[in-house]
Amino acid sequence: MPQREKSAPIDDEILERLNRGILLRTGAYKTDDHIVLRSGRHTSEYVAKTLVTTEPTFTEGLGDILATHFSRLPVDLVLTTGYSAGFLGHCVARAHPSRPRFIFATKEKAAAKRTEVSLAPEYRAFFAEGGRVLIIEDILTTGETVSQLVRLVESMGGQVVGIGAVWRRSTGMKFRYPLFTIVNRDVPTYAPDECPMCRQGIPLNRAVGGGVPEDQAEE
Repeated sequence: MPQREKSAPIDDEILERLNRGILLRTGAYKTDDHIVLRSGRHTSEYVAKTLVTTEPTFTEGLGDILATHFSRLPVDLVLTTGYSAGFLGHCVARAHPSRPRFIFATKEKAAAKRTEVSLAPEYRAFFAEGGRVLIIEDILTTGETVSQLVRLVESMGGQVVGIGAVWRRSTGMKFRYPLFTIVNRDVPTYAPDECPMCRQGIPLNRAVGGGVPEDQAEE
């Protein structure tokens, strides 16, 4: 009986284009637009993180992609922070073959308006059962939230086995643990007096970007 030929792997660039298409369908990915970021700089592309997980089927699909990438690593806990990242992390935990627990940290404003993360006492007990942690976020912009989650895990005596996210806004972002993001895309930003969209007279979309509430700002 003839053997079936294995399908050729999908080119990374094609795969990323397909994944961006998923985000477009959720309405989370704004492209060919004119948006002001919280920093005051202008851009033509933006990901509204609160919309990433509004389509349950798509969220499950994104969770499957992340879980599959880390499927060979034993994971005891999936750790996230934030509202939409929590939905995504829950889907990753369900799809991962290790059947890890799902836990989430909360963000709090500390001195000098610095955001810090903390873990509920109930979750801390899980580290005694196994401390191999997969960190999941939705959008990576500065990487500061992930860095704080790494420090939190290490302070609990745990071990970070990997970091996964939907979108990495800077391909130069590095961590000392394995990092996988479904979409890696350096999006140019411009000072207002250098913005090509302004020069073309394209009106600003003030419904997203700098107009989002502070607690939904990307990190």
